[in-house]
Amino acid sequence: MDLFLREATERIGADDALSKIDALMDWPSFSPILERGLGRSGVGPQGYDPLVLFKCLLIGQWHGLSDPKLARALKVRLDFMIFCGLNLHARVPDETSHCRFRNALVRGGVYDDLLAEVCRQIEGHGLKLKEAEAAIIDATLVESAARPRTHIDAPEDRAEGEAPDDPQMHFSADPDARWVKKGSKSTLGYKAFARTDEEGFVDKVHTTPANQAESPQFGTMIDGANAQRVLADKAYASKANRASLRGKYQDGIMRKAARNRPLRASEKRFNKLISKRRFRVEQCFGTMKRLFGLHRARYFGVGKTHAQMAMAAIGQNLLKAANKITLNTQTRAIA
Repeated sequence: MDLFLREATERIGADDALSKIDALMDWPSFSPILERGLGRSGVGPQGYDPLVLFKCLLIGQWHGLSDPKLARALKVRLDFMIFCGLNLHARVPDETSHCRFRNALVRGGVYDDLLAEVCRQIEGHGLKLKEAEAAIIDATLVESAARPRTHIDAPEDRAEGEAPDDPQMHFSADPDARWVKKGSKSTLGYKAFARTDEEGFVDKVHTTPANQAESPQFGTMIDGANAQRVLADKAYASKANRASLRGKYQDGIMRKAARNRPLRASEKRFNKLISKRRFRVEQCFGTMKRLFGLHRARYFGVGKTHAQMAMAAIGQNLLKAANKITLNTQTRAIA
């Protein structure tokens, strides 16, 4: 560490969130995932270090910065320089480099692997349970980055979604965004699914156009869950979903009344107990929307929106982990 980095580190202090995250993560472990996503041949100019670009990507997501603003901030923000390992004489990636890097990882399909690696390392520090008592599943709407060119009557959001989606005309620059109506509000965009544990760490995300019903995505969301019970709201209450849990997980899907069959008192009590435990996933959506900009997609297409969702989940997990640790000011180690 040169004199500039040493003095800047002392000025920023040990309570800085980025300093904690930098000490928390074993960054070289991300390199194989990034190299696989980039698909570099190893021949010709190598460009910027993928780890530096990945850290820049995290900063951009964390602070809601566009590529031009991120490129500018990396030149003047001491905490950004320290986190990315850039000294005063280092080349700073420009906005085109950030854009190309992000899109290359989308094409490589590695954002889910990056989220899994973050979860693995947090578990290794004992901040996240490897096997949770419950996995909590839910979805939220994310508005498209595109403005609709005209208005159409959006279909109502379905609770079960066993029937195929109705075709609808599309009037938007975003080719994958679709309309859906919840209550009195119509939204053009996507549905972002998340699976969390009871501590609020997100370990799986999934993204679909907004008109896709939630219930058919249940199998995707429980795949690989390391928990004893799966908790979900009434939108997932179908015979097929309950059957998929049998023999693997305890059924924590809320009960739903049917025509001529109101809920029994025991089912109402069951629903109330599940509701008291499901709030964690709602908190995660709130954090990802409020702090990491997930209320609106930043790019067009389901693939890029899914990448944004995964990065927001990574940011949420790292923030939660950083709030649980302190740094030894002498060694910059986790205390």
